[in-house]
Amino acid sequence: MPDTTPEAQTIATGPPVLLRNDKDGVATLTLNRGRAYNTLSIGLMAAMQAAFDDIARDAGVRVVVIAAAGDAFCVGHDLNEMRAAPDEGPIRALFEQCGKMMQTITRIPQPVIAKVQGVAAAAGCQLVAQCDMAIAVDSAMFATSGVKLGLFCATPMVAVTRNLPRKKAFEMLMTGDLIDADEAERLGLLNRVVPAAELDAAVDHLTANIVDKSPLAVRRGKELFYRQLEQGLAAAYDEASRVITDNMQDRDARAGIDAFLMKRDMPEWKGE
Repeated sequence: MPDTTPEAQTIATGPPVLLRNDKDGVATLTLNRGRAYNTLSIGLMAAMQAAFDDIARDAGVRVVVIAAAGDAFCVGHDLNEMRAAPDEGPIRALFEQCGKMMQTITRIPQPVIAKVQGVAAAAGCQLVAQCDMAIAVDSAMFATSGVKLGLFCATPMVAVTRNLPRKKAFEMLMTGDLIDADEAERLGLLNRVVPAAELDAAVDHLTANIVDKSPLAVRRGKELFYRQLEQGLAAAYDEASRVITDNMQDRDARAGIDAFLMKRDMPEWKGE
């Protein structure tokens, strides 16, 4: 039976809910539900999951940027979809879908950068927190605002508490109040804050800096970064020692070290 939900009809007859543009090793995914403040509908999350799965297999993509159309970056889940769910089964499925998509951001080999041009609230704040890095305009605002509706931001909490100091995260979760971009940067949610006119250039500079590096070293580094965070100190050092030993056997590492020692320009990375 064909899917006749409003989201499916929008995908079939209207503009796509997610746009992808690839250029110079950077895949930009743009949330394209601007009129709905880029709420994470089931259709949008499915499109993001498919894009991440495809990008993970694409050696030509070195960095991913998540951007958004319209005035807001993302204000959370689609509450209309959530309230239309007849029982707990579809609700559980929705949040499991979201959790899988968020974890995929961490698991794909490419660094993922949030490019935040407006408000990021609830699951939108979660999305920013889940990305490896984030750059925002100085007018952006952030909140885990579900508690104001009687719905504690349980799933956003997972990503937010892995970015912010414990007491500040708790305050955000319990009050739902907005914080500005400068405070978000100070607390560790953002890498940097820039004027709106400089957002594109700041993101381009960061992506170019990463694309310039060995893709194999970046891939090894991202995987190790998250794996060691879940380990004790001794286990993390053991794992890091194994990874750097393996890395030293890579052609890119040997060529890069030789170029440094011989005072030559860095080689063209082979990704091997």
